[in-house]
Amino acid sequence: MRETDERRYTEYVTGALPSLRRLAHLLCKDPHRADDVVQNTITRLYVHWQRAQAADDIDRYVRAMLVRVFLREQRLAWARVRLTGDAPEPARHVESPGTDVETRAVLHTALTRVPPRQRAVLVLRFLCDMPVSEVAATLGCSEGTVKSQTSQGLGRLRALLDPQMFETLGRR
Repeated sequence: MRETDERRYTEYVTGALPSLRRLAHLLCKDPHRADDVVQNTITRLYVHWQRAQAADDIDRYVRAMLVRVFLREQRLAWARVRLTGDAPEPARHVESPGTDVETRAVLHTALTRVPPRQRAVLVLRFLCDMPVSEVAATLGCSEGTVKSQTSQGLGRLRALLDPQMFETLGRR
């Protein structure tokens, strides 16, 4: 890679790292796995930097890379292996106005029990506030698939959550 390209890459990654880590954490719910997903993504970005620079929206391109890295790792058996018996670090989370800590914890726990692709759709749609068309472009699928994955994911959350809590979340 040329020196100017490497400088641009470094500048881009430095600026984008907080949002990439936030998205990865929302998907993984484990800060260590989230960091691994981000590291794999920025490594792939380095390899494909020329292609990324040519993209219409580099942020969308990199978000799509991150979500695909997450989904690919979900399919691998080692992604489900816990290597330590120690208690995990407290999760870093994004503050949601009007949502108490207990509700947030219950919601995040339930979200980890939603299948990975549906979880990715729910995180992108509702926690990253992306429109259906952008989620479809990020995941490389149709808008109809995003809508059905959203419906199925919300159905799974409804089954996992107390109905009263789901009603409370729906009003916010």
